[in-house]
Amino acid sequence: MCQDCGCSAGSGRKIIEVQKNVLASNTSRARANREILEEHGILGMNLMSSPGSGKTLLLEKTIARLRDRLSVGVIEGDLETDRDAERIRSTGVPVHQIVTGQTCHLDAFMLQGALHHFPLEALDLLFVENVGNLVCPATYELGTHRNVVLLSTTEGDDKPAKYPIAFKHADVMLITKMDQLPHTDFDTDRAMRDARVIRPSLEVIQLSARSGDGLSEWLDYIERAVQQLRG
Repeated sequence: MCQDCGCSAGSGRKIIEVQKNVLASNTSRARANREILEEHGILGMNLMSSPGSGKTLLLEKTIARLRDRLSVGVIEGDLETDRDAERIRSTGVPVHQIVTGQTCHLDAFMLQGALHHFPLEALDLLFVENVGNLVCPATYELGTHRNVVLLSTTEGDDKPAKYPIAFKHADVMLITKMDQLPHTDFDTDRAMRDARVIRPSLEVIQLSARSGDGLSEWLDYIERAVQQLRG
């Protein structure tokens, strides 16, 4: 018997087997999702972060600057409410809210269902704003092409070392709220160093969605990624 919870070793093995099967099924669905996006020439970008890092504001500012060049859609993931979706809807782009209830992440099957709500033939870019969490969202593939992790100056530079899984699976790290840096003890060099220990190839962009500083570099990254997808 397990001394911690009283379960048998056999049941522990069954739990592990179920978890493996769930992840394998999710990975298979994620591949199918990516094929659907690529059939339509859509770049998928998965945004992950702690709550309050500025994902929604970043999307609002990004959409405003890209709308004349790229057709954008957004999937919003939250445990409750559609407040973020309403904010994005006010920009005029198609958006679909996924309310997960007690689930702390989106998965590939949720993304599959959400894709039916978009005019895929008209999109160039699909953002997925994942549930605010630095652990679970990185475990479940969605089928997107790029994983973006946000780290704000107001939440501490130790997050890459403390929550490595999100940074391990990220293609680019955005250090957000740089306008607040003078009011914090956030060490950008330390954050980048710790993140690149975990993911040596990680690109890093420092920006402030509120002031606009660094947004041009972020937009260039997006447009390069769209061009790469389309060959």
